[in-house]
Amino acid sequence: MNTIVYFIRHAKPNYSIEDDLTRPLSSKGRKESKELVKTFSEIKIDNIYSSPFKRSIQTIDPIAKSKNMGVKIVNDFREKKICNNWIDDFDEYCKKLWDNFSFKLTDDESLIEVQKRNIKELENTICENKGKAIIIGTHGIALSTIINYYDSTFLYDDFMEIVNIMPYIMKIEFNGNKYIGREEIKL
Repeated sequence: MNTIVYFIRHAKPNYSIEDDLTRPLSSKGRKESKELVKTFSEIKIDNIYSSPFKRSIQTIDPIAKSKNMGVKIVNDFREKKICNNWIDDFDEYCKKLWDNFSFKLTDDESLIEVQKRNIKELENTICENKGKAIIIGTHGIALSTIINYYDSTFLYDDFMEIVNIMPYIMKIEFNGNKYIGREEIKL
């Protein structure tokens, strides 16, 4: 029996809060997170995990409550560490990242570092959940590096297609740790 992972990229955050860890959902994002309950109402879920970032937890919490489950916080599912300064031209910054997976600014994390961290934790989580269906609350860059790991044709243009889609759901199926395929779940 295969393992199914539903990656849910957080709903719309409140960008007036610049701190990445504590940035909550906006009022629109909170509404969107409640709508996710309908999407998962007929899907059996065995465990729910999340990045430690507030917006990620807030996005999947309504699903967890609807299924009488808790959310397991996993530090290594966190989003890419971006330098301590606000990035004014985020698109240009992302282009540099995707052109060179080792590129990073001071106090930054490269895409290869994000990918390695997330994949290691994903493989551990899959091993603990063989044959089950799980949710992982995640982020745009983190999820994109995971997709790229299993499909190297997923690059900057693909990332830019989903960068403003919040929430975003990607279902990925595994046989053991072997990638079987992925499917975008439309809301």
